[in-house]
Amino acid sequence: MFQQVTKGIKISVLTKYQGALLKNNIPSYAFRYTVRIENQGKDVVQLINRHWKIMESNGRPHFVDGAGVIGKKPILKSGEVHTYQSNCVLSSPIGAMNGFYTMVNFTSAQEFDVEIPTFKLAATFAMN
Repeated sequence: MFQQVTKGIKISVLTKYQGALLKNNIPSYAFRYTVRIENQGKDVVQLINRHWKIMESNGRPHFVDGAGVIGKKPILKSGEVHTYQSNCVLSSPIGAMNGFYTMVNFTSAQEFDVEIPTFKLAATFAMN
């Protein structure tokens, strides 16, 4: 598990290799990742945007930006947790992801970024 705490928000990520597939006759590798977002601070916060950097062992990184996570913009009171799962398909069996969530603090009305730790994506056959 990969973990990071930024400004009272703890991000934990667990990854799982889902298998290989052919996409346009090109081998691809599917991964699932589970993200746990825990508000360890005292203020109510809301996740409003996500920013991902996806790196593959055989190419340049690409970036994904968007509103919320899986169609939601969760609001977290102190001590609350939001967990979600998503997927990533790579053209190489090894890669990594990282990024940040933009959140808003309801007490101060200030936006702030919460770091998502770099987590590895590796097909089971590619690991030693």
